[in-house]
Amino acid sequence: MPEDEARPDREPAGGENPSPEQAPAPSDEETRIADAAASALARARAAAADKGLRPGMKPRKRRRPIGQAPVLSGSSRDGRDPSLLGDQLDRLLLDRGWKVDVAVGSVMGRWPEIVGPDIAGHVEPMTFVDGILTVRADSTAWATQMRLLSSSLLARIDEEIGAGAVSELRVVGPSAPSWNRGARRSPDSRGPRDTYG
Repeated sequence: MPEDEARPDREPAGGENPSPEQAPAPSDEETRIADAAASALARARAAAADKGLRPGMKPRKRRRPIGQAPVLSGSSRDGRDPSLLGDQLDRLLLDRGWKVDVAVGSVMGRWPEIVGPDIAGHVEPMTFVDGILTVRADSTAWATQMRLLSSSLLARIDEEIGAGAVSELRVVGPSAPSWNRGARRSPDSRGPRDTYG
């Protein structure tokens, strides 16, 4: 014989329903809520019957007024579609004033494509500050050649990113490593000291 039947004084488990005699009587508040729900359901059924609707019927299509254009969600873009990520990024760059910096950054990233593989093998872009693009050549001959080609190179950059983004092309040649950082320097600096003996 199972244990539950052997012990009649044991309370029912949480999943079992108590018998109607053991269930507590509903309070006045619960009775009022049940009556309100039943009356709302009766009103909804009466309104549906007045419209000629019956349970299980398909809803009728709504007719739009004459002359009003339909609002469709098709393959073309409309005001309800989410914005594209590229459009949002373009708006952010424009709002923050970063458009020129990003454009010049793309020139630095696509340097071999813009100037060609021969020049890119000997000249690399270094910095872009206040409209000045600084490039470093690996020899003095290439630095001289780049100074001669600077006007045509600026025209090519203007074609890529728009006119006026780069106002000057500064060409520097090969040099020893520098420990100076920034535009300002102390006049009494002793240099790297014992680095070179």
